Amino acid sequence: MTTYLDFFELSQEPFSNAPVSRFYYNSAQHSQALTRLMHAVGYMKGLSILVGDIGAGKTTLARRMLDSLPESEYEAALLVIIHSGITAQWLLRRIALQLGVENPAQEKLALLSQLYQRLLQIYESGKKAVVLIDEAQMLETREIMEEFRGLLNLEVPERKLISFVFFGLPEIEKNLKLDPPLAQRVALRYKLEPFTAESTEAYVKHRLRLAGCPRMPFTPEALLAVHEHSGGTPRVINTLCDNALFEAFLARQESIDAELVHRIGTNLGLKGGSAASQESERPGVPASSLPRTANTKIDLAEIDRYLEGLGKL
Repeated sequence: MTTYLDFFELSQEPFSNAPVSRFYYNSAQHSQALTRLMHAVGYMKGLSILVGDIGAGKTTLARRMLDSLPESEYEAALLVIIHSGITAQWLLRRIALQLGVENPAQEKLALLSQLYQRLLQIYESGKKAVVLIDEAQMLETREIMEEFRGLLNLEVPERKLISFVFFGLPEIEKNLKLDPPLAQRVALRYKLEPFTAESTEAYVKHRLRLAGCPRMPFTPEALLAVHEHSGGTPRVINTLCDNALFEAFLARQESIDAELVHRIGTNLGLKGGSAASQESERPGVPASSLPRTANTKIDLAEIDRYLEGLGKL
C-alpha cells in the first residue's frame, strides 16, 4: 500500500512530534540556550531555568542537553514531572533514585543523609551531579520549592554538590516566588521565543532533508502560511506540515501551496499567533489518566511506574 512517505520519497516521518534526537534543529536561540545551560552546570552554578510557551521545544532541548553531558564528567538525570500533586517527599526519593541511591529511605532525614553521601561520592569521583527537570511548572507548592533550596545548600568549600535545570512554561516564575530565597538563587534564565518566518522555513527544510526528501514540496508561499498559522511554534509547525504532506498525497499533488496550508490551518482551528492559547494538554499524557484537580488524590506509586516505563522507551 502506497503511503505519503512513498509518494514524497521519504525514509521516515519528517514531522513527528515525538522527541526524536536525530531531527533536533539547532536554531540560533536553541544553540545559545544550550551553550548557556552547559556553562551553568559546568561551573555548578546551582539553579538554571529555561522557559517557553507550549510546543516551543523545551522537552527536545532538555533531552539534547542530557545527551550532551559526557558520562565521564557528569552524573546526570532527566526527571519529567507529570502531575502537579506530587509531594516533596516523593520528589526527593525520585531525585535520589535518579542519582543512584539504592533503596532510598522513607524517613526524610535518613533520605537526605543518603542523598548527601551519594553526592559526596559523585564529587569525590570527579563528576558533577546534574538533574534536569522537565514540565517544572507543575512544581506548585512552597514545600517543594523549599526542598530545592535545601538541596542547593549542599556544598563543599569549592562548589555546590548538585545543579538543577528547570524546563517549563513561564508559570515557573510564579512558583519560584513561593520561596523568595530560592528565587534569588537562580543563576541563569533563558526564554525560547517562537521561530521567525525565516527560522520556520529553515526548520521545515531541515526536517525534510533529514527524512531523505529529494525535493522541496512546499512553495515559498506555503511556508509563509505555515508560519502564519503556527505562530512559529515547532510543535504546531510539525502538525501543519504532516497534515499538508498527507493531504497532498491524497490529492496526488506534488507541490504544496498556500491554499492547502490555509485550509488545513482553518480545519485545525489555528488562526495564527502563539500556539499557547491553542493547546491545553501535554501530548502523550492523557488528561483522563492523570487529572490535574486539586481535590483529586493521586497514586504516587502509579506515577513511579509510569516514569519507570518512560525510561524503558
